[in-house]
Parts: sequence; C-alpha cells; structure tokens
Amino acid sequence: MLCEQCKQAPATVHITQVVNDVRREMHLCEQCAAQVTGDLGLSWPTFSFNKLLGGLLAPDSVTGLAGAPATGGRCPNCGLSFADYRRMGLLGCSQCYETFDRQLEPVLRRLHGNTVHTGKVPLRQAGRLRIERELERLRQELQEAIGKEEYERAAVLRDRIRMLEKQQQSARSGG
Repeated sequence: MLCEQCKQAPATVHITQVVNDVRREMHLCEQCAAQVTGDLGLSWPTFSFNKLLGGLLAPDSVTGLAGAPATGGRCPNCGLSFADYRRMGLLGCSQCYETFDRQLEPVLRRLHGNTVHTGKVPLRQAGRLRIERELERLRQELQEAIGKEEYERAAVLRDRIRMLEKQQQSARSGG
C-alpha cells in the first residue's frame, strides 16, 4: 500500500482518528506521518522493542521479584549484567538465559504465557512431534506414579505409553 499523501513511498504508519464518533483512517509513509501528526498537534512516538523489554523489566513492573537484586551478577560467558540487559533489552548470549533465569522467568511468563519455547512445527512433522511430547509427558507421569506407589495409575500410563510407541514405530516404518 502506498502512502495516501505522497503516493510514492510505502505506507508504514496507520493512524486512526475519531472525532465526534466519525472515524478516519490514514495510511502514510513515515515522512508524511511526521508532518500530519505535527499538524494535528500530536507528538511522534518513538518505539523500540528494546525499550519495551526494558520497561517490562523495570523493578516496579516485575511481579514476584520483591527483594530480588535488580543487578544480580554478570553472565560468566559474555559479562553482561542484568542492569545492562534492562537498559538495552537484549541478552548477550545463550548463557544469559541461565544466569538471569530467576529475573527473566516472570517476564517471559507474562509475555508468552509460558517459559518453555514450543515453537512452530512443520505440518508434516506435527504428528510425530506430538507423539514424542506425549510420550515424554507420560513417562514423567509414570515415574511420579511409581514414586507415589500408585501402581494402578502406573499400569494405565504404561499401557498408554506402549500404545503410543507402537503408533510411533508403525509411522516410522510407513505403515
């Protein structure tokens, strides 16, 4: 979509204005948007994903961290401190996830609803991956049931695991 004003640059800014219950939408390029918002008396907001993450990590916005040191230590791999991460909104390396696990967990839970990345799965592998995850979950439940001496439940879980393993094996052999 081209900018409605200059009709040359791509429209990357979409402004919705409602005046007296009349809604007006504008699709503009950044230069025309800056001009239009200036004419409307609006300030052009500067948005940065890093600032958004930094804001989410501000001590007063993170729940469950009362009393937790905001600075913590430094990542042993890259030397990044948690204060650096809050300021920049970027982790330095994969080790940072483990180093700052306690501080990051509530934020990741709020952003994604979970702290385990499941990601997208290609459609042709979705069935196989679903079975593998189910097997992993059932094996964990089986160990818990055995630990609690819930043998009837353990037998049900064992049978379910065997059935899924057969499904998995027949899918591998193509039948």
